[in-house]
Amino acid sequence: MTAERKNKIRAMLKGIETGEPESVAVVNPDKYIQHNPQTHEGREGLAALFKRLSQTSPRVNVVRIFSDGDFVFGHTEYDFSTSRVGFEVFRFEGEYTVEHWDNIQSRRGPNPAGHSMVDGSVKVTDLPKTEENRALVTEFVDSVLIGRDMARLPRFVSATYLEHNPQFSDGLASLQAALAAQHDDGNSALCYVKRHRILAEGNFVLSVCEGFRHGAHTSFYDLYRVECGIIVEHWDTTESVPPPSEWKNDNGKF
Repeated sequence: MTAERKNKIRAMLKGIETGEPESVAVVNPDKYIQHNPQTHEGREGLAALFKRLSQTSPRVNVVRIFSDGDFVFGHTEYDFSTSRVGFEVFRFEGEYTVEHWDNIQSRRGPNPAGHSMVDGSVKVTDLPKTEENRALVTEFVDSVLIGRDMARLPRFVSATYLEHNPQFSDGLASLQAALAAQHDDGNSALCYVKRHRILAEGNFVLSVCEGFRHGAHTSFYDLYRVECGIIVEHWDTTESVPPPSEWKNDNGKF
């Protein structure tokens, strides 16, 4: 079932290239809860989006794809009229997906360490350690990112960890500087306020959080690779959350 669901999501996302309605066959026709604020509810709304995007001669590449219970989540690069990188999360009931979240930003980089937003390790390992790694990242998010207990940062992150954020470099010192940076109003430039979801498969863990970036309401998706009980690699996307007056559905970003 896990491999089948992953393959269905790969096929669906590749359907953006063609705009064919059949590409959304994995979507439950009677129930599809859409959390992308710019997309209408249901299978028909998704099909219309794919048709519109296909007119830009897009290219879609699913770089990484994982599963966690009834969730399938992927790390994807998109070349539409502009180049973008995103995370897609789907919840399944049986053979159909019934709910969707995403977080997409413009592609930038390479970063000061020479890494792109999507290169690096892709192999899923350590499946028996899934829950251990989920717990590690959960504690990291709660105590360091949200709780701002920076003294605990070395407990969770390797001193030589690999960074794929387009603005930052490798290593713990770069991460410390990024988390300590301040916005013009004196508040933290990166402010994590609420953890919504932690998804995991083996050595990869995805954190979905809400907060503020330079004062703007923001959705943070952070993918971590864990090795021997410590975070050794990180990818992310940040996306501003539009005001409710601009939403095309009533489900909210999270």
